[in-house]
Amino acid sequence: MVTFSISRTDFEFIREFVKSRSAIVLDDGKEYLVESRLLQVARKESLDSLEVLIQKLRLGLDKSLQESVVDAMTTNETSWFRDLRPFEILREKILPEIFARNNPQAELNIWSAACSSGQEPYTIAMILKEHFANKHGWNINILGCDLSGEMVSRAKEGIYSKLELNRGLPALLMVKYFEQEGRNARIKKELRDMIDYRQMNLVKPWPYLPKMDVIFLRNVMIYFAPEVKREILRKIKTLLKPGGYLLLGAAETTINLDDSFEVMRLNRTTCYKVRE
Repeated sequence: MVTFSISRTDFEFIREFVKSRSAIVLDDGKEYLVESRLLQVARKESLDSLEVLIQKLRLGLDKSLQESVVDAMTTNETSWFRDLRPFEILREKILPEIFARNNPQAELNIWSAACSSGQEPYTIAMILKEHFANKHGWNINILGCDLSGEMVSRAKEGIYSKLELNRGLPALLMVKYFEQEGRNARIKKELRDMIDYRQMNLVKPWPYLPKMDVIFLRNVMIYFAPEVKREILRKIKTLLKPGGYLLLGAAETTINLDDSFEVMRLNRTTCYKVRE
């Protein structure tokens, strides 16, 4: 029988603590995950044990520790051109459609709503540079947001290890858009300057955001309860411009959550628009 050093009482406390701050649901059976990630935080914070860490959390005085624990429970899995097809659709269908509209403002707003360490918004920026570089008259804005302050800082720096660069990034784009920095490589300033990175909690009140043409909200809602998903989709409806697109992860959908979204299949890829 598998046993854990984290007690059931402490596991329940951590589960409620993480849910209240991020809406992430830690199901039964996640004890090993919670224990291993909390031990990493304890070591980083020079704490003697898991028990000491949880005691400090219960006191509620150390805001930095609270943020570190929530960050540790967040899955920051990402890669360049992740799943590929959503980015093909962006290049082949969505962006040409937006640029072809009679838009007197000539403004394009794209939001990567769970950007992790920045690979998704930088991928979007590379697509714009490679395939739509002639849109000089357009005001193009890319916003990258994440719950984790650490991930947002990493995304702003734009520095990646060789292992991270080899996860989906074509060699030609690596040569074109990165500069060597020690053992790592840094994405060039021209792309870094295209993106506004901010820390943001999707389940807390949202700050002012401009109306969006495209929203990437991929592989994050799978961690939320249905009522949280419905509230996020409600906010997205008000944020999308008429004809704007929402892209979710392959395991995510608006079906049975919000019927006001139209499900669209573009080249075997599912995306969503608000029904007119």
